[in-house]
Amino acid sequence: MAKNPVSRRGRPPLAEAESHAAILDAVYELLKKQSVRDLTMEAVAKRAKVGKPTLYKWWPTKAELVLAMFRERILSAHPPPPVPGETAEEAISHAACLLIRAFEGPLGKVSAELIAEGQSEPAIIRKWFDEHIRYRRARNAEDIERGKASGELLPQTDPELVIDSIFGAIYYRLLFRSAPLTEQFGTDVVAQVFRGLRTQSEKGQGPRS
Repeated sequence: MAKNPVSRRGRPPLAEAESHAAILDAVYELLKKQSVRDLTMEAVAKRAKVGKPTLYKWWPTKAELVLAMFRERILSAHPPPPVPGETAEEAISHAACLLIRAFEGPLGKVSAELIAEGQSEPAIIRKWFDEHIRYRRARNAEDIERGKASGELLPQTDPELVIDSIFGAIYYRLLFRSAPLTEQFGTDVVAQVFRGLRTQSEKGQGPRS
């Protein structure tokens, strides 16, 4: 007796991959014109030409969906590798300017809106921090520790406080728009913070040009 063909449930992997990409593209395009708060699962499903059950199968909440888009369409790349011979101040200044430059595009808008959403849904902030910010802070801390080891920075320098002082100022301007968020601002903030952290020998030399 001939065996019955094995039945396959669900969509083929290629079709699922295409639907996945179409959904994230839809979220990306919709958020260019509206806020995270105003975004609806219905609008995403309509634009991506999929059913709402497909969305909820992969992303239980709108926040999870937006974070997935954020991860795959906006923050897919890790920071560039360290530059040989770069001082801690130069490395942190470079990181600050890269972040500010990125904030000029969709990253800035979506970041601000995710922070706003996270005030009523703290899990968003925690997940975003764990997936996107923790690694970058660790890289920044490594640069600062390297500066301490080389004698560039005072031995009692606290990497966490330095990172908060610099990148907290950047996020403050992003959220409150108290003044223009420019790369010059990033460079100036880093220079100001590091001015109080350099050892006496380094203070005599000043920052590299």
